Amino acid sequence: MPIIQRVEVPAKGLKRRKRVAAYARVSKESDRSFKSLSAQVSKYSEQIQKNPEWEYAGVYADDGISGTGTQKRSEFRRLLDDCEAGKVDIILTKSISRFARNTVDLLEIVRHLKDLGVEVRFEKEGINTMSGDGELMLTILASFAQAEAEAVSTNIKWSVQKKFKNGEVFGGKPFLGYRWSAEEKKYIVVPEEAELVRHIYDLYLGGESYNGVIKRLHEEGITSFTGTKFYNHTINIILTNYNYTGNLLLQKVYSQNPLTKKIVKNKGELPQYLVENSHEAIIDIETFERVQDLIAKRRKTGCQDYHGYGPFTHRVFCGNCGAHYRRERSKKGEWISYTWICKTKLRGHAADCPGKNVPERILIQMSCEVLGWDRFDEDAFKQAVDRIMVIGDDQLDFHLADGRVVHKKWDKHALHGRKGRKNAERYCNTTENR
Repeated sequence: MPIIQRVEVPAKGLKRRKRVAAYARVSKESDRSFKSLSAQVSKYSEQIQKNPEWEYAGVYADDGISGTGTQKRSEFRRLLDDCEAGKVDIILTKSISRFARNTVDLLEIVRHLKDLGVEVRFEKEGINTMSGDGELMLTILASFAQAEAEAVSTNIKWSVQKKFKNGEVFGGKPFLGYRWSAEEKKYIVVPEEAELVRHIYDLYLGGESYNGVIKRLHEEGITSFTGTKFYNHTINIILTNYNYTGNLLLQKVYSQNPLTKKIVKNKGELPQYLVENSHEAIIDIETFERVQDLIAKRRKTGCQDYHGYGPFTHRVFCGNCGAHYRRERSKKGEWISYTWICKTKLRGHAADCPGKNVPERILIQMSCEVLGWDRFDEDAFKQAVDRIMVIGDDQLDFHLADGRVVHKKWDKHALHGRKGRKNAERYCNTTENR
């Protein structure tokens, strides 16, 4: 008997509706631009929902952000992520300039979306990226959009430079000691903060390192005008800020190009303008120049304080990060001691590098033991030792001038107390406790 089976013929499925999203952007934060953005969002929402073949996938809108890059456009990045996740089939946008002003970014993004099967429609230019001549038209028109952005940037730079040339200062940002007065168009001194600035200069000229200044301020319970603690880079900014002399040096930095908007230091590429006596001084010019000379001197020797140089300068290196060690001074009562600390650790936080701090007495004692000396000789040491690597918590690797490497273990507990100090000092005429 023949076997009969029922065969199910699947019904023809309904055509899936396209998931359509829109992208809107305005580049200036103003009431007018806000209304423009709201109008774009409303228009696209209505346009998508009225089409029976489309499914509403949302409107992504960036407000007050330039189109020359993509990293700062959070909504644009979210749109791209949703395209990657397969949530969008079509993107509507007003024009190429709304989508991107950078030709390279535009073509790279459009090609990537095309590979994902996502179509982009530019209304003003009438371009569909899935059409045959879509990419050619995009390349041509995007070049015009990029040229427009560069022209706008050039005009703004010209305007700014003209104001600088006339000694005009505008939109001054507040910093420790000063606030910008829009009415008077100049910096106004904040008395209590000005005293703090002078205190920092006095501490540095008195022999404190950047870290020494920070420690003193912390002990005194002093924070910055924003309420945060001080760091090495903030102390450096304060000590090198020419504005504290009552003069302004304009165009110290500039935007390298209108696409990346990267701000770089002006090293002679553009003219700088000095506006003398533009506001009340906090630091006199003589004191400021003394500080600059001292900073240059300490950088040259790799030190941060008057006692920062020594026989181990540029000879002790961190086995973790490779940075050289710097000499730091500490004082307990009448006793002054020196410790060598990894530069990475000094400039940031202890978490940035686990390099072990090494007391100078240990370096002297270990050097004498390695070289077979009864007393430490600085000049002879420089001839005999190329470098010392600090390894882990208790090892020093001595790389000698004759090519040998000697590994030495040291005991940090042996330093404690009068006996430990006396044991280390027998090797040298120590500079400590003087």
